Amino acid sequence: MTVEQARKEIQELTAKINYHNELYYQQHRTEISDYEFDQLLKRLIKLETDFPQLKTDDSPSQRVGGTITKEFKTVYHQYPMLSLGNTYSRQELKEFDTRVAKGLDGEPYEYFCELKFDGVSISLIYENGRLVRGVTRGDGVRGDDVTANVKTIRSIPLRIHDKSAPANFEVRGEVFMPKTVFEQLNKEREDIGEERYANARNTASGTLKMQDSAIVAQRRLDCFAYYLLGDEDVETHEQGIHQLEKWKFHVSPTYRKCKNIQEVLNYIAYWEDKRENLPLETDGVVVKVNRLDQQDRLGFTAKSPRWAIAYKYKAQSVSTRLNSITYQVGRTGAITPVAELEPVFLSGTTVKRASLHNANEIARLDLHIGDYVFVEKGGEIIPKVTGVDLAKRTKNTTPVTYIDRCPECNTKLIRIEGEAAHYCPNVNGCPPQIKGRIEHFIQRKAMDIDSLGFRTIEQLYDLQLVKSPADLYDLTLNDLLKLDGFKEKSARNVLNGIEQSKATPFESVLFAIGIRYVGKTVAEKLARYFKSIDKLAAASYDELLQAPEVGEKIALSVRQFFDNPENQREIERLKKAGLQVEINEKEIVRESDILANKSFVISGIFQHYERDQLKEIILKNGGRVLSAVSGKLDYLVAGENMGPSKREKAEKLGVTIISENEFEELLKGKQPPT
Repeated sequence: MTVEQARKEIQELTAKINYHNELYYQQHRTEISDYEFDQLLKRLIKLETDFPQLKTDDSPSQRVGGTITKEFKTVYHQYPMLSLGNTYSRQELKEFDTRVAKGLDGEPYEYFCELKFDGVSISLIYENGRLVRGVTRGDGVRGDDVTANVKTIRSIPLRIHDKSAPANFEVRGEVFMPKTVFEQLNKEREDIGEERYANARNTASGTLKMQDSAIVAQRRLDCFAYYLLGDEDVETHEQGIHQLEKWKFHVSPTYRKCKNIQEVLNYIAYWEDKRENLPLETDGVVVKVNRLDQQDRLGFTAKSPRWAIAYKYKAQSVSTRLNSITYQVGRTGAITPVAELEPVFLSGTTVKRASLHNANEIARLDLHIGDYVFVEKGGEIIPKVTGVDLAKRTKNTTPVTYIDRCPECNTKLIRIEGEAAHYCPNVNGCPPQIKGRIEHFIQRKAMDIDSLGFRTIEQLYDLQLVKSPADLYDLTLNDLLKLDGFKEKSARNVLNGIEQSKATPFESVLFAIGIRYVGKTVAEKLARYFKSIDKLAAASYDELLQAPEVGEKIALSVRQFFDNPENQREIERLKKAGLQVEINEKEIVRESDILANKSFVISGIFQHYERDQLKEIILKNGGRVLSAVSGKLDYLVAGENMGPSKREKAEKLGVTIISENEFEELLKGKQPPT
């Protein structure tokens, strides 16, 4: 393919991707599947990799991330991001209205009302139509530059194509994690034995400050734009909102212009219950004077504008009877206590169950069976018990004693030091753990055997046909015909799905086998670093710590998994079944011989590269990459947080230690200092 051919295809792909992106976020419609969209993006990334000179800063490929940010630079806001005064009282809203009327000397005015979203404030700076900077609110005067992470949010335009847009302007918005994404993320965390995140707002905030923008992209954050600054042609806040919509920003359609304070109160009442059906959490309403010149005249206090106020809804809480506590066993053996409640209506739904988190929370609440407890939804999506109505406690209530044995297999529970949860250690004999591991194994992000489902797994387990993932590959047509509702066609579909899963790449297989704390991202990092399951299984604790994303907890978990004889037998069975247990290395195309006959060991974390990228660069330029330091090594490429033992050994053996910058100089033919 020529450069011109590539340029033409890149332009066509960019137009298609932007079209479908706009269709999804602006018109809430789709014309292609997620898979088809991902294939367009994958093709674009491939072309930009092959022809890097054709890649632009506003390419849709920026959405997938990949930039590693070690430190977030501090940026001063051109316009301070002041906090709003807030109230829970309708009477105080009327008093605010009186102050506005007085400040404008009786001049007519109107309000613009918007829902107050429970997310993270962001400032987006555009120059000559391109997004150049994304900055967090910080202390209101200065914030952190999180541009690389902001670019992964697909609803934020990377480029404004309207030629009438001003050369420089700023957009304020609220970054949030949709409810569905948050719930899926928590399911995945439970799946690998991690604690659930508390709420979507804090999770969005933490995600926006992650160092690896590729992980941020996977979190599927969204952003509602709500304020335009720097466009001199805009005279009202309403005009600014319409301008943002015209420029294809994602604006919540829930706003309303109100002629007076009574209409504001009506708007607040309208959304008090209906907001529960929105895709994100809201905690109130922002009320602004609409005309910008009137905003200027009203001015600011030291902390907040006089022309705006936030009305906050009180957290919806109800009291109901705690009838009992049940205990659920997850795939990793973690025990989750659940409050079984007298059914009660809360935030638009009937609530029968609520989370109690762990034994510590039950003790903190001093729960008794028969208590009347307060239940809230708040920002947690799943209802939770927040307190006990002690005024209603009677002598007939019974203090809760946390179970000490598994409710499924009666095994004595254990508690790992430093963790709040209790665990059932009967990994290979506890039915929910076994079925949970198989369900995890077949899921889309793992082996993707979509012809199987949880009900089928339960039947297979109950008939003693499948007691581990490896058993799936021994199933026969006659086995499946024993299941309720299975005919020959459906049975063959399952067998075909199982057979096709053998082509699933190693990184997905590694995630599927279900090592505790090893989620999808960590599995991919481990697969790329160790290349095969045999090398991973043989890696020592210290060697595991050298891998990207691996800390002490993960390293210990991986080591314990592969030290278990039953797991070793399971892995051998999966290998014999024909699963992919090593990375298919792509052929390295030699670009130069500038590093010929030179050997390198790479250790630590780098500012501009992943370790796999450094390895590929070395190989493309004729060098060799080794795994251990020895006297024959030419260079140790040292990044941040490099293991001290490697540095000490290199210094003792007289090996040249070079930094990331010195490595780049080496590529240019310059010799590093010795």
